[in-house]
Amino acid sequence: MKRQLITSGSTFEQEIGYSRAVVVGDWVFVSGTTGFDYTTMTIADDLVAQTEQTLRNIEAALAETGSSLADVVRVHYILPKAEEFPQCWPVLRRLFGEVRPAATMIEAGLSDPRMKIEIEVTAIRRS
Repeated sequence: MKRQLITSGSTFEQEIGYSRAVVVGDWVFVSGTTGFDYTTMTIADDLVAQTEQTLRNIEAALAETGSSLADVVRVHYILPKAEEFPQCWPVLRRLFGEVRPAATMIEAGLSDPRMKIEIEVTAIRRS
């Protein structure tokens, strides 16, 4: 089966050796994505602002595959501080409230101390 690689233009992808997303058949696998604005390589200090930017980054990757946040079937939320996760809920409810993907929240250290959330999704393209 053919693999399509999607890039965001982030320098991390080339440096580390991964793709923002990989499409195989109708499946779209979006890598763990953070709140960096890839055009300026800056990141907000605020968790909610990072959550919004992270989902914009994911949405852009999904759009390149012909899918959207409405096609997400699985999501992993990774935060260094689990107790801060409720701050994200209004944003997540607004974007996933109707979609209701299967979800997991994990508390773990992230690769950069400025990062307050990382989100990974799996989506299925509609035929």
